[in-house]
Amino acid sequence: MRIYMQIPPGDATAPKFYHLHLQEDLLEGWTLIREWGFQGARGRLVRDHYPDRESAEAAMLKYRDSQLNKGYQVVFMQAQT
Repeated sequence: MRIYMQIPPGDATAPKFYHLHLQEDLLEGWTLIREWGFQGARGRLVRDHYPDRESAEAAMLKYRDSQLNKGYQVVFMQAQT
């Protein structure tokens, strides 16, 4: 599952982005990868490990909702079955 969000650019600034990516890992758990920053610049990257898909998805949706409240808009979303 992947969610890419963005805040439109300001007068003299590049657009901000926030990317959430959920993937299964080799340790029978799930990793939530969060990346954010300004478009075209080096962003921050954080990986969080979760024991099961349900808790990882819940965390992903919590981060998504938090960013939507800050003005981000979903640009791209991909769900895996």
